[in-house]
Amino acid sequence: MLSTRRSRVRAAAAVGMAAVVGAIGAVTFNASAQEVRGHSETNPDLAPPPGSTKIAEVHVQKGTQTYTCTGGVFTGTPSVPEARLVGQGGPFHHFAGPSWQSERDDSLVTATRIAAGPQVPGAIPELLLGVNSHTGNGILSPVTHIQRLNTSGGVAPTGACTDGEKASVPYKATYVFWAAP
Repeated sequence: MLSTRRSRVRAAAAVGMAAVVGAIGAVTFNASAQEVRGHSETNPDLAPPPGSTKIAEVHVQKGTQTYTCTGGVFTGTPSVPEARLVGQGGPFHHFAGPSWQSERDDSLVTATRIAAGPQVPGAIPELLLGVNSHTGNGILSPVTHIQRLNTSGGVAPTGACTDGEKASVPYKATYVFWAAP
């Protein structure tokens, strides 16, 4: 009887292990396919070129968008970012330029806006940016495009202000770094 009970336990464990391995395989396959596909699931206008390869995906751990008062109002552009980004491929420092620098290898890129998603109340827009300069050799060296996705906060304050006054507004976002083929 003991060997029968052990056999049942072993069989159940084997079935459970096979289910877990199968699920991990399916998730890994789907994640790999998405990494190479190079398309924003949220807005096709913000997708990097087809066939692009994901280099890194990081999230704002702590960040602000800083606005300067001009003509009695905080202008929506240009804002100056200051953020620490963490996640797969990071950490990175994001700052004025806009610029992104790897804290691991000091590689650096700057970029300009290619496209913006629709304005969502209470959030800075999602963006597709094109890299226009590289410095150093490292993880950011092959990057050609950057997506800013899943944004919240970071919107310029409303109401009157004194010219030259600055306001730093917390924000969150996901940044995805891509290398075009």
